[in-house]
Amino acid sequence: MKMKKQLVLFIGMLFGMLQLSAQSINKVSNLHFGARVGVNILNFATDDKSGTNGSKAGLNAAVILEIPIVPVFSVQPEVQFSQKGFKRSGSFLTTPYNYTLTTNFIEFPLLAKFRPSKNFGILIGPQYSFLASTSTKFKVANTGYENQVDQDVDNFRKNILGGVVGVEVSTGPLFFDLRYSRDFQNNNGDGTSSTPKYKNQVAALSVGLRF
Repeated sequence: MKMKKQLVLFIGMLFGMLQLSAQSINKVSNLHFGARVGVNILNFATDDKSGTNGSKAGLNAAVILEIPIVPVFSVQPEVQFSQKGFKRSGSFLTTPYNYTLTTNFIEFPLLAKFRPSKNFGILIGPQYSFLASTSTKFKVANTGYENQVDQDVDNFRKNILGGVVGVEVSTGPLFFDLRYSRDFQNNNGDGTSSTPKYKNQVAALSVGLRF
C-alpha cells in the first residue's frame, strides 16, 4: 500500500512539473534532448554489520529531456539504466566466504536544474527505480551457492523511491555529469533476515551530448 501511495505521489509530481513546463513552452522554444553514458562507483548503506563491505563498479546510460522554464531553471526528466550492487567478504565458523550482488535497474529521475552560469548546472530531485534483474555469486571456500542466493533475492523490493543530487559542466553540446543518488527504502521487500537489508547509494560519473 505504501509503495502504491509513493508511486501515485511520484506520478503526480511528474505531471505537475510537466504541466508547468507545458505552460512555458510558448515562451521558451529551445527544448533539448540528450543522452549520456558513464560508470557507477557503487557503495551501499546497510544495517548488517557482519563481514567487510566493498564497492562495486557498474554502468549507467540514460536519455534526457531538458525543458527550460526560465533562463536559470529547467526541468529534466530522464529514463536511465543503472547497475548497482556490492561485494562482501567475511568468515563463517572460520571458513572464508565471498558474496557479490549485481542489480540492474530501470530508473526515472525527475530533476530540477539550476543554472547559475551558462556552463554549470546543479541537479536535484526524486528518482523512482524498478528492479529489472539480479545476478549473484556466493562462495564458501571453493563451493558456490548461487541457487540459494537467487531464492533469497527474489524477495527484493521491486520498486524503490530515492533522491538525486549532482552537478553538470558543459561545453557546447558536450556535458559531464557527476551525481550522487540514495534510496529512501530498504531493499529487502519481505523484511526477513535471509534477504540482505540495505539501501543503494551510488556515486556516478557520465559524459553525454545534448541536442
